[in-house]
Amino acid sequence: MVGRIGKPHGIRGEVTLDVRTDEPERRFAPGTTLRAEAPAGADRRPTSLTVARARWHQSTLLVTFEELEDRNAAEAVRGTVLHATIGHDEVPDDPEEYYDHQLVGLAVVDLDGTALGEVTAVVHGSAQDLLTVRTGDGRDTLVPFVSALVPEVDLAAGRLVVADRPGLVTPFPEDET
Repeated sequence: MVGRIGKPHGIRGEVTLDVRTDEPERRFAPGTTLRAEAPAGADRRPTSLTVARARWHQSTLLVTFEELEDRNAAEAVRGTVLHATIGHDEVPDDPEEYYDHQLVGLAVVDLDGTALGEVTAVVHGSAQDLLTVRTGDGRDTLVPFVSALVPEVDLAAGRLVVADRPGLVTPFPEDET
């Protein structure tokens, strides 16, 4: 998710946007087509929207989409969630950030290099992101994606390091059977 459409701004179809990406200039560049997901129970809405123009007004991003011609059309898409399609060769501008597709499938090892499992998903939480790690014995565990617990991500080697402790990825000794 890169954003959620808010209220209309003016009468020509411009909308406010609740930005949910670290790269708004990239995601809302003119000509970019975004997948549109209407809220549950909403009337029929467009499944994609193409950015015609985006500009900042104070601290609010205002976006005009080619498909929205007036205030009524803008009001009709209020609450729509926008998703970007990210190519597998695309990388974030910040070298300390990763797209989900870059992390899913990475081998997970501990600080000594012992295999722990594989990243199967990224869960985006309000406080922090979590990595779902499937262990060798088929359990799914959640690891907070913070530098204290994930000190190294090596995309070239296809692995990430987890500072594992009992109960994080490996079970507590008394839980092993």
